[in-house]
Amino acid sequence: MRASEDGALREIDDAAFGAVFARVDAAAEALVERGVLPHVPSYFEYMTAVAFCWFAQMDVELAVLEVGLGGRLDATNSVEPVVSVITDVGMDHMEYLGHTLREIAMEKAGILRENGVLVTLSQHPEANAAIGEMAVRLNVRGVDAVRCLAARDEGVRSGEQGIERRLARNRYSLSVEGKVIEVDSPLAGQHQQRNIALAIAAALELRANHGVAISNEAIEEGVKATVWPGRLEWILLEDSAPLLVDVAHNPAGAWTLRAALAQLPEAMPRTLIFSCLKDKQLTELAQVLFPLFDATSGDTERARDHVVLAPIDTPRAMPLEELMAAAKAMDVPAVGAGSLAEALKVARAVTPKDGVIVATGSVFLVGELRGVLRESGLLGD
Repeated sequence: MRASEDGALREIDDAAFGAVFARVDAAAEALVERGVLPHVPSYFEYMTAVAFCWFAQMDVELAVLEVGLGGRLDATNSVEPVVSVITDVGMDHMEYLGHTLREIAMEKAGILRENGVLVTLSQHPEANAAIGEMAVRLNVRGVDAVRCLAARDEGVRSGEQGIERRLARNRYSLSVEGKVIEVDSPLAGQHQQRNIALAIAAALELRANHGVAISNEAIEEGVKATVWPGRLEWILLEDSAPLLVDVAHNPAGAWTLRAALAQLPEAMPRTLIFSCLKDKQLTELAQVLFPLFDATSGDTERARDHVVLAPIDTPRAMPLEELMAAAKAMDVPAVGAGSLAEALKVARAVTPKDGVIVATGSVFLVGELRGVLRESGLLGD
């Protein structure tokens, strides 16, 4: 990304990307030939190096880096962070990060630096303990983002009209350092209040102790302008029920989606389009989500619900047979489709216009489905 004259962010163009990639590739090949590297870097390591070179070339003053996997051994962790932010820790990528919250949290805490700064919120005791131990060991100063959370007794106001009212954007006021910050986030779901709090706390830390000029107005505008496709995202479809897409690729994400669906009218018919990768926790995901769409549960409100399962177009996809077996194990009726495009066609046909189609289970699913919608002219760029 780069800033244009109007201050907006623009994607790197193909020519610039090609030039930077060629530099990185040449450097990697030379390092392998000299024996400094045992083999060429991974795709993610290549892209991280390309980003860093481009940032340097564009004289970027401050970069916000999201860790790819874990933290301690991630390619992005080659930098020396001004501030380290740790979001909520969940059970994910366990084959790489560990099989307990403590183990995973220790990997996440690998982004901390000696005498550095940590911005976080209290979460599961296991994760708290692991992160706290690492912070004490490194003499890290903690910044608790709780003061940037919405006051529970104030509630969250909604000014949305139409379908968006069913999952309202987050709107509330915060009192920070004696002044009011008006939060108006298009991101739905109460869980986003924690993410917003972390972002605001990090901005305030940069302003107070690192010489970065960030006004309250800039914070408000940044929150309001945030776009995050695939996170409780409504997509209105012509001549059919709307589509609600959410990645929900791990049990924590599935529970978050479940909490959001509880805000929808109980009588609203629902159709689930679901798939995941074969290294994900299919049983747990099915246990959290499938019963919400069980037409045979005896709940009259669910009698018009459906579950449509389909494989994602990637070698890492969970086979359709295993998806169907998971539904059978839950005694939830489901139909199988050969592709996500076919699954969407089926879902649009069986879901009443006053209902909702929920597509979830993987980042890959959301990406592929958005591609299907673009190709069919149902979604703009």
